[in-house]
Order: sequence, then structure tokens, then C-alpha cells
Amino acid sequence: MTPDKPVVPYSALARLFLKMSVLAFGGPVAHIAIGENEIVNRRRWLTHEEYMDMVAATNLIPGPNSTEVMIHVGHKTRGIPGALLAGFCFITPSFLIALALAILYVQYGALPQVASALWGIQPVIVAIIAVVAYRLAPAVIKSRDLVLLFVISLIMMAFSEIEQVILMLLAGLIFALWKKIGSGGLMAFIAPFALQTAGTAQSVPITGVFWYFLRVGATLFGSGYVLISYIQNDLVNTFGWLTNQQLLDSVAIGQVTPGPVSNTAAVVGYIVGGIPAAIAATVAIFLPAFVLVILTAPLIPRMRRSPFWSAFLNGINAAVLAAILITTLRLAITAFHPLPADPLIVGGFSPLAIGLFGLYIFLMIRFKVNVTLLIAAGALIGILTGLILT
Repeated sequence: MTPDKPVVPYSALARLFLKMSVLAFGGPVAHIAIGENEIVNRRRWLTHEEYMDMVAATNLIPGPNSTEVMIHVGHKTRGIPGALLAGFCFITPSFLIALALAILYVQYGALPQVASALWGIQPVIVAIIAVVAYRLAPAVIKSRDLVLLFVISLIMMAFSEIEQVILMLLAGLIFALWKKIGSGGLMAFIAPFALQTAGTAQSVPITGVFWYFLRVGATLFGSGYVLISYIQNDLVNTFGWLTNQQLLDSVAIGQVTPGPVSNTAAVVGYIVGGIPAAIAATVAIFLPAFVLVILTAPLIPRMRRSPFWSAFLNGINAAVLAAILITTLRLAITAFHPLPADPLIVGGFSPLAIGLFGLYIFLMIRFKVNVTLLIAAGALIGILTGLILT
């Protein structure tokens, strides 16, 4: 906060971020835009340059970006207490909304009308993730080196058993070393990792949920949608805690609630372990954001100027894009399944679901239709389709 500005009261911080938590729909980019309007234009707590420096800073550390921006604002205006207050107020109301919807989903998700609505929503969710990948690609794949790294990451994620988080960190480190020392000597560094395989979880204790989401929160680079890739790869494919359909439904709940996309963690936590696991997942995934913002705030101006750190981030982002694309393809297999009694099935898939997927992508890219409206439309189409087929 600049010296000539008045001190922001804690009550004003709390009111703003409680309001944003309840009303900020549309994902991280929308949250950041709303935050700029509220914090810079209306209240003038920060300058545009100060706010954009915070936005840039969140790309250099792991964690949910929009939440970290709000924590940065609290830290800039009122220090560590302000950071804790801003983050708590931005996270908590939307967490409670997501938890309430998760409880309703577990109670009533098997009802035919609800199942039909969720069937209609699933192609929307896959389309949203696909469009995220489409929009990230030009900013991420900026050179031939990054194209090569993206392709290698894609192949490794599709066919190896190495955990995605390890592949992402390796991609960042390899690209940074490549830029620093060239290709010589890198193969000796890479080779041991090519033989690693992922472990498997045997149960779902609360501590297991907490430690899993703590690790995710500490390594969540890039878009918040990378969380979906992590969960699909780990909790669906490796641990077996969820099915792909439960994951798609969890993402749908996360999309229709305001606040951070990472509230999907609360829904997943509730499905696998009830309210205690939902709380554990939420605390764990956001905890690193608080710690990292508070620790790195003084270092931010120097980080992006570092060639090594900048290359490290570029390499991670290439692997992030690969992870999002792989997740889109895997979830599409589930999202395109037919409803019971569907007379038109091709190769085990529903042409209607595939057609809706294409339509949703067109509407988002060409007309920038709000995803909340598309989710509502998908639910309505699903219900009507279910009624017609019964």
C-alpha cells in the first residue's frame, strides 16, 4: 500500500472479500477482473501497477491464482493479519456453498432427473477444460523448445506411470537447465526419473486426504483447472477414490458455485470422506497459498527477472498444458456416455453428447458465452432428454 493512502480497516477487507466470495462467478480470470474493479477502481486501495504486479507474482508460485491475489491484497494493505483475513473471507462462504451442494449431490444424485441433469452438464465441463487448453496454448508454447517439451510431456503423461506433479516439476527443471547449460549432461540427470513408477493408496483416511491436497496446493502451477488433471490422474486412475463420473460431477458443482475453482477439492473431500474430509481437503489445498504469499511477497520483483526461474516456469507451463489436454481426453470418454434407453449409440458413445460438446466449445470461443449459463442449459437439456427417453 502506498504511504499517502489511508489505512484500510479490517472490517472493510472482510466485507469486500466476503462479498466477492459469494458473488464472484466465472473462474480465476473473472475473479481477478472483479478484484481490480473493486480494489483499484472503486476503493483505490492499490494502484493498477501494484495490483498487476500481484497478479504476475501469483504465476511464479504454485497455488490457486485468484485466491493468492486476494491474499496478496490483504498482505499489502494490512500485513500478515490482513493476508489471513482476506484469504479466509474469500474462501469460506464459497466453501460452505460447495459443501451444501456436495451433500445434496450425495443424497439425491442417483435420482433419474438429477442423473439426467448431470449427464447434460458433463459435456459442458469437458468443453470448459478444452477451451482452457485452447486459450492457454498460444501463451505457453512460445518456442520450438517448448513445443518439443509439450509433446514429450504429453507422451509421458499418456503412457508412463510417473506422477503428473513430478513430470511438471521435471519439465520446469529440465527446461531451466537446458536454457542455462544446453543439452549436454541433461540425459544423465533425466535417466533415473524415466524408471520411476507411481505408488498406490490403499484407503482414504482423513490424514491421507489432507496430505494429498496439501501436496496439490504446493505444486499447483498454471490454471486452476490443473487441479482436475491431478485428481483424474491420482484419485481416479491411481488411488481409485473416485470415478470419472464423480469427478465430472464434482467439477460441475465447483463451476456453479462462486469463489475459487479449487473449491472442487471440498466436493471431492466430502464424497470420499464426508464433512471432515471436505474441511481437510479445503484447508490443505489453500494452506500453501497463505504461506507462499507471505514468504515470497518481498522477493517477487526479482523472481521474474531471473532467467533460470523464468525458464523453470515456462517449462512447467508446457507440462501443465499437456496435463490439461490429457485430462480432457480421458474425461470425454465418460462424458460422452449415453443415457439409459438412448436409441442412438455409436461405438458406445452418444452422438448427442458429442454434438453438444462441440456446440459448447463454439459458443465459448465464438461468443464467449458465460459458463454458468451453459451449465444451466446443459442441465435443462439433460432433463428434457431423460424425459423424452423414458
